[in-house]
Amino acid sequence: MEIKRDRYLDKLISKEHNGLIKVITGMRRCGKSYLLFTLFKKHLLSEGVDEDHIIEIAFDAFENKKYRDPDVLYPYLKEQIKDDAMYYVLLDEVQLLSEFESILNSLIRMKNVDVYVTGSNARFLSKDVITEFRGRGDEVHMYPLSFAEFMSVYQGTKQDGWNEYMLYGGIPLVLEFGTPDQKIAFLKSLFEETYISDIVGRHNIRNKAELEELLNILSSAIGSLTNPEKLSATFQTVKKKKISNSTIKRYIDYLCDSFLIDSAIRYDVKGKKYIDTPVKYYFTDMGLRNARLNFRQIEETHSMENIIFNELKMRGFNVDVGVIVQYGTNDKGNSIRKQLEIDFVCNQGSKRYYIQSAYAIPDQAKMEQEQRSLMLTGDFFKRFIITKDTPAPYYNESGVLIMSVYDFLLNENSLDN
Repeated sequence: MEIKRDRYLDKLISKEHNGLIKVITGMRRCGKSYLLFTLFKKHLLSEGVDEDHIIEIAFDAFENKKYRDPDVLYPYLKEQIKDDAMYYVLLDEVQLLSEFESILNSLIRMKNVDVYVTGSNARFLSKDVITEFRGRGDEVHMYPLSFAEFMSVYQGTKQDGWNEYMLYGGIPLVLEFGTPDQKIAFLKSLFEETYISDIVGRHNIRNKAELEELLNILSSAIGSLTNPEKLSATFQTVKKKKISNSTIKRYIDYLCDSFLIDSAIRYDVKGKKYIDTPVKYYFTDMGLRNARLNFRQIEETHSMENIIFNELKMRGFNVDVGVIVQYGTNDKGNSIRKQLEIDFVCNQGSKRYYIQSAYAIPDQAKMEQEQRSLMLTGDFFKRFIITKDTPAPYYNESGVLIMSVYDFLLNENSLDN
């Protein structure tokens, strides 16, 4: 089963021979190795590259353990480069290689070597690439399967596909399991044995239970405004445990660095400024989020909002939570200040879109409620309300484009049409 990952493959192809180290980042098991060793290698072979000019090493494979030593790897690589033709060096999970910065910097100094690497940790790779390679790294960030990628191999209706995707997420390996029990067991094992143990081991976390409790709280409150202070209070009142704000912030940083969760900061649309706290957190993969809660808490409204957020990030948008501040007076003539919210303010270059996620709009009152903040932005950027089951996209009388989540997710250009 070959899954299309054209968005990432096209990015890699566009960066060929640019003199930089192509760094593919993303959460574990999202398909980085498949992109590099299957899809990109297939592209190279189709372009006429000889197989012996493609050097591939997966550092997490036991048989390649010796190559984690730079004094073994570098002579081996030099030995493989036998002529002046272009060589493609594909290295998987490069964070396992000692002194990887020195090795990669040495490789890109060779004029006939094009280097591609993958890594699974943001702080170790994507953030350090900027400083360690001083402009010599070029990142391609990868996500689990989008709904469109999922549906390209799913055998069934889009409605059934949506239910599966919302429940089990987009980790490609999930598609290889046939029954719900197998999918659930895989996701729960993956979360515990790969993500949790990886974070605990990498950061020497002594109190694993605290981290797991925080994950449970964040999983239960996707798309809710929160901050370390609120989370600390939740631990105190619900869990009867004391945990400091600084510890919670550190744990959240670890979860973000592992690409398990992502954040959306509040943005004052009219004031044109960011509001640091509170923020919203979303899970990069819904299957992993649901596994964290033993598949007990599946609310389609919040799940849909999370999936829309992920899709916008996949499309390359910077995504914020919009805040519209309104001033007025109450019945007694006293001044009041209200804050209305726009689920997503999406920016990409000169483009900006305002998006509300609304599971259902049964009547005009609900329509007015959903679009109220959209009509107060004070500009002319495009406005959307994404619902579960709108028959076909249409503009309402206020100029807001209403579309179903299927039309949004299955058409990559849905916001531009």
